[in-house]
Amino acid sequence: MKTILIVGGSKGIGNAILKNLADSHHIINISRSKPDFKHDNLTHHSLDVLSEDLPEIELLDTIIYCPGSINLKPIKRLKVEDFKEDFNINVIGAVKVIQQYLDVLRKGDKPSILLFSTVAAKLGMPFHASVAASKSAVEGLTKSLGAELAPSIRVNAIAPTVTDTELASKLLRNEKQIENMVDRHPLKKFLQPEEVADMAAFLISDKAASLSGQVFEMDCGIVSFKI
Repeated sequence: MKTILIVGGSKGIGNAILKNLADSHHIINISRSKPDFKHDNLTHHSLDVLSEDLPEIELLDTIIYCPGSINLKPIKRLKVEDFKEDFNINVIGAVKVIQQYLDVLRKGDKPSILLFSTVAAKLGMPFHASVAASKSAVEGLTKSLGAELAPSIRVNAIAPTVTDTELASKLLRNEKQIENMVDRHPLKKFLQPEEVADMAAFLISDKAASLSGQVFEMDCGIVSFKI
């Protein structure tokens, strides 16, 4: 049983990962709100990683950093503060967590780090300037840290397309929007958080021992295909 730190496990994809892994691993969750899920293997810390001190952790095998943002505005309506906020959530928070626990993680059992990007870092889409910029930084961080921490710690990222979570609710708020979103993807679907959780579980497992510095597009074909 590994010890896995999930940052942002109370909602969305992070919550799906927490539920996926709780039966087989000891989970430490850090998020501002408490998960709607109880398990003997779950320890929760309520705090904001950007503004509060992180808890002491003595044993750690994996870090999964899930916080994200979908701040969609035309460039003229985006303020510098919007870019800073998205960068803080997506990049600075991850860096703070990794720096805090790196020494402990180095001593872990086949340790790994998993971060989250977005398909918007690869596919240019209107109104995504702020989130695409910050998530592109996450992809650069993934590759750079993968090289720096090899061979002891693997570092990978998942770049999902639209996923049916509270964060994406504005994009899926009615039947017409859902129909349009399905139609935009060549596989005629978008993601469920459980699908992303399955990929996360694989990437932190020993089955993915040869994978590091990779960004995995879970795109339902929207980046990969033109049909």
